[in-house]
Amino acid sequence: MTRIGDFDLCERLSPAIPVWVTQVGVALLTVLGAKIVRLVFDIVAGGAAPFALIYPAIMLATLFARAFAGTLTATIMIVYIWYFIYPVERSFRFATSANAFAVAIVIVTAIMTIAIAELFRRTARRATQARDREIADRDLFLAEFDHRMKNNFAIVAGLLDLQKRRASDPATVQALETAQMRVDSIARAHRHLYRGTGQPGTVEISAYLSDLCAALAESLFLQGGITLSCDSDQAAVPRDRAVSIGLVVNELVTNAAKHAFPGRDLGTITVTLRNKAEGGWRVTVADDGVGMPKGAALPGKTSGLGSRLVEAFARQAGGTLSTESDESGTRVVMKLES
Repeated sequence: MTRIGDFDLCERLSPAIPVWVTQVGVALLTVLGAKIVRLVFDIVAGGAAPFALIYPAIMLATLFARAFAGTLTATIMIVYIWYFIYPVERSFRFATSANAFAVAIVIVTAIMTIAIAELFRRTARRATQARDREIADRDLFLAEFDHRMKNNFAIVAGLLDLQKRRASDPATVQALETAQMRVDSIARAHRHLYRGTGQPGTVEISAYLSDLCAALAESLFLQGGITLSCDSDQAAVPRDRAVSIGLVVNELVTNAAKHAFPGRDLGTITVTLRNKAEGGWRVTVADDGVGMPKGAALPGKTSGLGSRLVEAFARQAGGTLSTESDESGTRVVMKLES
């Protein structure tokens, strides 16, 4: 019903076109449309039910251009039919008292139809205005929530950075850097969630992964011959799954940057996300490094914090992991069902 409130032509065209001009125009167009339909009906059943099209015509005119347009439509159609068709052609005379009673009934029912249509139009308009107010209030709330969340992420990232600067143990510094990148990954997913694009509660994964890879390349100091590329299909992914996907990519790219290219100045890390034909997505993080040493923990095995985190994030996303590694590089695939 609220959609009817969006079709007030008088309001849409004003002030470029005066309201009364819009109402007269709608009335005339409605009468013309009814006349065309009447001609088609007359081919099948000539002269039957001459007043039948009055009610849908005045209903449409009233809903789209208010009561005056409906009244004008009813007046034109009733006078035209009364004079040219019913009951005596080209005359306002009545052949019998029953004819006069029939025209009176048409007039009364036309007035009732206009009143009902106008009441419905106003109710729909009020519902539309209430909906618009609710949307405005929701947008204001989301903007405030977004602002507060950004501040919270910034505070957490700042505290981690402060601790990292004060730490002297290399292992502690590295752990704090890793934690900082994980917080940044979640923060970026949040920013993409509240950009107002895509379906509510979802993240456009292509833009999110591109943004995340650019930040990882900068934070991991990937430059020169070591490059990170990202290629993703367009997909609206639910917020929680998008965060988990980002965390998996964060861990795998970080591991590849640190361990895949020892003593090498050239290398490529590739992140891809593809829509599966049967539904869901396939996320791949691959490198052309030296491969994983024999006996090393693969994602999905319960050995090593990084591997356990990748496994936990993948499970949280509802995905399954598979890993291939040899002297030509490592390829980790996470398959997610829709």
